[in-house]
Amino acid sequence: MGVLVTGAAGFIGSHVVHLLLAKGYCVRATARNPESAQFLEAFPKHKDASLEIVQMDLLNKEAVEAAVDGCEIVIHCAAALMVGVRDPQRDVVDPSVLGTQNLCNAIHKAGCVQTIIHTSSVAAIRRTRHKNGHVFTASDWCDDATLESNAYGLAKAEAERVMRSFVELHSEELRPRLVTIHPSIVFGPVFQKRHTQGSMAYLKHFTGKLPFVLHTHLNFVDVRDVANAHVAAIETGKDGGRYILHKEGLWMRDIGRLLRQSLPGKKWAMFRLPSLLATLMAAFHPKLTVRQVRSSLGRHVAYDVENMEMELGIQLHSTEQTLVDSVESLLELSRKV
Repeated sequence: MGVLVTGAAGFIGSHVVHLLLAKGYCVRATARNPESAQFLEAFPKHKDASLEIVQMDLLNKEAVEAAVDGCEIVIHCAAALMVGVRDPQRDVVDPSVLGTQNLCNAIHKAGCVQTIIHTSSVAAIRRTRHKNGHVFTASDWCDDATLESNAYGLAKAEAERVMRSFVELHSEELRPRLVTIHPSIVFGPVFQKRHTQGSMAYLKHFTGKLPFVLHTHLNFVDVRDVANAHVAAIETGKDGGRYILHKEGLWMRDIGRLLRQSLPGKKWAMFRLPSLLATLMAAFHPKLTVRQVRSSLGRHVAYDVENMEMELGIQLHSTEQTLVDSVESLLELSRKV
């Protein structure tokens, strides 16, 4: 059974490929730069598994069509991060929305895809404006995002709408099965240095020398559970289902406290930087803005995952295991570099 995985060199995508190969699937893995995906070749393979790495840019229609051709399952993991972005429209929204449209067109042209697993995010669910402490569910949508206020939420919500509209255009007999996966912040073991960017930067902070943390609340899930959900959704889960993948929400100070308990060899940061100092720091930080910091300090939301584990037939890692494995993976990678 041929499985196409877009964004296969990314943090989530690589874990999806790792699991698919272990389970015996024939995987076609796409990357904009195939050389960056060569580490996938080292993954252990079931005797029936195979791996093909192909070059694909989601904005190149011909490359997308060639990648989809012959595959029965498409797992769309490719995503544009907000890290270091100067033009949100060009660098985040267009790759997400136009790229998903190109993928849909290619799926329609190929006529062989039976199942689509679409990697979205809680960003497609969490409204930009919300009450502090609000609990979101899979029925919610980020319907108030703009390019200026929430480019990432806009990109994720619109890309999912494109995919759902495409599927709904088909008759019931010819309609591909669709499941969307919505992870919160993704932590877990990393395979490559590039995986320390994005969500793992929050935990990378603890492996550095700064003795303080921000008054920031993090909702997170283990990347291995996200991968497991993707692969499980090939055969389980509701057709058209939206599944929030989320384990727990903790303040950064509580993460430091848990690490001190579980990994006592290091004095993990726990001192909470006063909000005024955090705002001043953001003004001089190359990757943060005062607006970003002000909007997150002291605020939190939660997610109701409902019966996600039961419907997908998976069990999430414990919070302690996720955080310990994540930090140990970061430390091991730093020793290799």
